[in-house]
Amino acid sequence: MKFTSIQNLKSCVLPLLATSILLGVVAEAEAQFRPRVSLPVVPGTGKKINSVGDNFENEDWTYHPNLPKSSRNIDGQGRYPTGQSNNGRIYESSYRGQPDLIKRITTPAGGLPNSKGALLLRSLHTGVPKRSSLKSQQDDLLMNVGGIVGRLSVSRTPNFVVRVYFPSWDQWEDATDTAFGLRASVVGTGFIHEGNKDKYKKKRFSLFSRSPKKENEVFWPGMFVQFNSKTDGKNEEDSAMIIIRSGPDGKDFVGPMIWNPGWWTMGMSFTPDGKAHYYASEGVDNLTTKDHIASVHPYGSKIKYFSTFFFNICNQNDGRTWSTPFVIDDPEVFVVK
Repeated sequence: MKFTSIQNLKSCVLPLLATSILLGVVAEAEAQFRPRVSLPVVPGTGKKINSVGDNFENEDWTYHPNLPKSSRNIDGQGRYPTGQSNNGRIYESSYRGQPDLIKRITTPAGGLPNSKGALLLRSLHTGVPKRSSLKSQQDDLLMNVGGIVGRLSVSRTPNFVVRVYFPSWDQWEDATDTAFGLRASVVGTGFIHEGNKDKYKKKRFSLFSRSPKKENEVFWPGMFVQFNSKTDGKNEEDSAMIIIRSGPDGKDFVGPMIWNPGWWTMGMSFTPDGKAHYYASEGVDNLTTKDHIASVHPYGSKIKYFSTFFFNICNQNDGRTWSTPFVIDDPEVFVVK
């Protein structure tokens, strides 16, 4: 192109420069509104927060139940003071009561190297103290994360990991139903679906929590373990399976099968794009990318903060049959930033 004057040069270059600036502004604006996508982060990644979690190695470790336990979710009774460990790292929810038996024991065989102590969790009367409902109910035991370090923004990619001991099949409560849960307490925002609960009743998935429906609401994604008993006429052999709560539509979905009892490693992570990432593997080795189960926006919500995680102990609450004896060890919390 030949320019015959400075004026002609300006008339051509200036519009091009203005267009370039405008396109840059538009691109920057689009980037601000473009959804951020984060890769899954393996639980156990980053810096461990030493002030939370527990390894149960102190022989003086004990738990003060402060009975009777709470059952506000059923009868509106939050009974205070709630139970807690003598080191303040584990406590009872005032919404659902704690397991009836919380006891430090010698680590079952095959646990973490050099681990001498772990925590046994078991219940007889899940739900209202000493009252039988003859239906599946649960008790909760919470890790004190938010009370010690405050809730953690997903911009820091908080994550947690724990080892869980599943006993031999003959020690499980003989019912094809949910027996154990590992769940997080998070705050999320966005449109959240209710999910089709009737569908899961047919599959005998126990649904214990309501679905969040509004912005900045606390809710509880996580993993349940359902026992499949060979005595129910539908299963040829005993097994268990991990059920994920929940998909973007609010529905629980099936994860890996558990064919072999013993030690398993489980964990979750939460990334800046608001997703929850679920991991589990057989054994006590550190989790890896191969142990990834799913990455979702639970209930269609973008998670903003992680507050804590907790354990569910479930049984049929018949007043006679104890829940399956689960053991946990070394619950830990990490942040990437």
